[in-house]
Amino acid sequence: MSVGKKEKINVLSLFDGMSCGQIALKKLGVEIENYYASEIDKHAIAVTMHNFPNTKHIGDVTQVKGIDLPKIDLLIGGSPCQGFSFAGKQLNFDDPRSKLFFEFVRLLEETKPRYFLLENVVMKQEYQDVISQHLGVKPILINSSLVSAQNRKRLYWTNIDVDLSKLPNSNEV
Repeated sequence: MSVGKKEKINVLSLFDGMSCGQIALKKLGVEIENYYASEIDKHAIAVTMHNFPNTKHIGDVTQVKGIDLPKIDLLIGGSPCQGFSFAGKQLNFDDPRSKLFFEFVRLLEETKPRYFLLENVVMKQEYQDVISQHLGVKPILINSSLVSAQNRKRLYWTNIDVDLSKLPNSNEV
């Protein structure tokens, strides 16, 4: 994503948590016009508001409508992973929390952002394939040991041009 220093973008973050997306964008030097956060956990919202008081909280993802938002430049999110995780019961899309992935797809279609990024856990290939089919891209596997002390592999689906040779601990899956 090559966003000029003077260009400010509108971001829609689904399943925002404590707004780690804002931390990453700040570190990248991306200037934000509006950051819309869909999150329902009151503790995560409190952390976000403490660190990023200009965040526009828009509530439950199932109630967000693309038509109510300005032009979105970047859609980011990490839908709940419990149904996909090898550590869980692997109910995949039968787990109501994992079905929230389709809210990401809906808002991707409604907002038509320039860029998108979806993060999730490593999962069975058949679940990856469903997500890849809906997003039109295959995931990139990145071990978060790149940015933390944890050895924690994650999948990222994005239409942002990524040079994998510059990302240690990553590969296309």
